[in-house]
Amino acid sequence: MSTLGVPAQAQVDIEDGAKMFRRCFSCHMVGEGAFNRTGPHLDDLFGRVAGSIEGFSYSQDMLRAGAGGLVWDVDNLDAFIENPKELISRTKMRFKGIKDPVDRANLMAYLRQFSDNPANIPEAEPTLHARDPDVDPTILAIQGDPEYGAYLSGECATCHQIDGGEDGIPSIVGWMVEDFVTALQAYKSEHRSHPVMQLMAKRLSNEEIAALAAYFEALE
Repeated sequence: MSTLGVPAQAQVDIEDGAKMFRRCFSCHMVGEGAFNRTGPHLDDLFGRVAGSIEGFSYSQDMLRAGAGGLVWDVDNLDAFIENPKELISRTKMRFKGIKDPVDRANLMAYLRQFSDNPANIPEAEPTLHARDPDVDPTILAIQGDPEYGAYLSGECATCHQIDGGEDGIPSIVGWMVEDFVTALQAYKSEHRSHPVMQLMAKRLSNEEIAALAAYFEALE
């Protein structure tokens, strides 16, 4: 498999990407004469610092992300399009995301036409890059202690709701252990861009991450 879940031999379909953009058009414009609507225009999107279109009213979380170094490249766009609120908790974008990685790759391939420098933009291998790195199997094999995870979870609960509610921040209740560990390890190694999560993950040992993963999976 290639990254973003797209088979390595697959070519993206720009025409399909144009059709996918219809989901975005009520808020965003792209191409000649594009201007800001409910959302910012998407010309020269690739390589743009998050929250940097002058005159557009971004959420404070988006401005903080940009100030923290978030740049719209393939990996960050893929994460945002998949689940906007997972990357930017209080984004103003009221869109649940696109779950199919092929649809996301097609959409980004369509949008790449409107950026001056198409480096690191999805077309086919080798320009597709993984968002999350593979985790060492020995780390995934660690058996976490749910009781210890419950003890550690207080800091998580300052943002994430233990009852499974979201309220602008994605729920982590019921996550599979492998998914939870992979996400935390990606923040720990800075493959995922979120300064607060990176800081939190770096404080945790592999055993503590495993314990938290076991606890939150058990809450399902």
